[in-house]
Amino acid sequence: MKVLYGIQATGNGHISRCRIMAKYLKQQNIDVTYLVSGRAKEDLFDMEVFGDFQHRQGLTFVTNRGKVNYAATAVNNNLARFIRDIYALDLEPYDVIITDFEPVTAWAGKLRNKTVIGIGHQYAFGDKTPVAGANPIAKMVMKYFAPASISAGLHWYPFDDTIFPPIIDTTLLPGEQDGSILVYLPFEDQQDVTRLLSQFSGQEFILYSPELEDKTLANVKQRKTCYAGFKHDLTKARGVICNSGFELISECLHLGLPILTKPIQGQMEQLSNAMSLEKLGYARVMHTLDGDTIEHWLTRLKPCQPRHLPDVAKALASWIASGDWQPPTSLVEQIWPATD
Repeated sequence: MKVLYGIQATGNGHISRCRIMAKYLKQQNIDVTYLVSGRAKEDLFDMEVFGDFQHRQGLTFVTNRGKVNYAATAVNNNLARFIRDIYALDLEPYDVIITDFEPVTAWAGKLRNKTVIGIGHQYAFGDKTPVAGANPIAKMVMKYFAPASISAGLHWYPFDDTIFPPIIDTTLLPGEQDGSILVYLPFEDQQDVTRLLSQFSGQEFILYSPELEDKTLANVKQRKTCYAGFKHDLTKARGVICNSGFELISECLHLGLPILTKPIQGQMEQLSNAMSLEKLGYARVMHTLDGDTIEHWLTRLKPCQPRHLPDVAKALASWIASGDWQPPTSLVEQIWPATD
């Protein structure tokens, strides 16, 4: 079986879960070609698991200080090139297309009547999933950005019968806590974040972002984002401050780490995630970078009960290998009872 697997690289969450899927697809002896878009190739890191992957410009979102900038997004995305890449993509060798919200592979498959399996958090936003911050543009993006003929959505709760628990590295275990707070707010201005964290001189923070270099400023350790270092610091932290993306928060829930989360303003997915987290009682939400909220959260910080997650990636890889590409409702029914 030959598979073309598209990965959206605007954030690191898509790449993180695709790394896990790649391991299990290899165990199934499936021949997979990976195509990555949404970020410049030179800005990608720790991509060895994907072998000689293809790269396209694709489409991405531009943010400024924690807000989606729709005007800059429109200017920076080259639609003509995107359309050319769709029609130039050779799908003849592949039996099936998988997309983690990657638009070039998704649209190429749709226009050629190929089976396109969407695996990712965005495919969990059906009619029954709670939504916040919806507007006509956001709804169109969610529906048409990377369309799939078969969906395997991922979420923290089974709002629908095709929604699986999150895909994470289930071997991730908590280490001996060192008292630090891990901070990952890549869509914010890092100088603003550093200044804010420096107000809490009695607390050590480890701040990760792709634009930072490794150095220490008083109580803030700045770190350039890297896979191994980030995971190491995550397992030793006593709490996490982050934007409202899906993958990192899923890992925090699995590890039992308290979460303070700030959704990107104007981004429906993150606003919806924040609302779901509050309703489920899984995290504290702040809608602006606010020192009072951080102080309140820090003074009341206590360990959470881990929500151990099943090995969803292994189950999905086996389902893909079976070739029975129907809506995976029966597999969903089997998976959720294994979730704490």
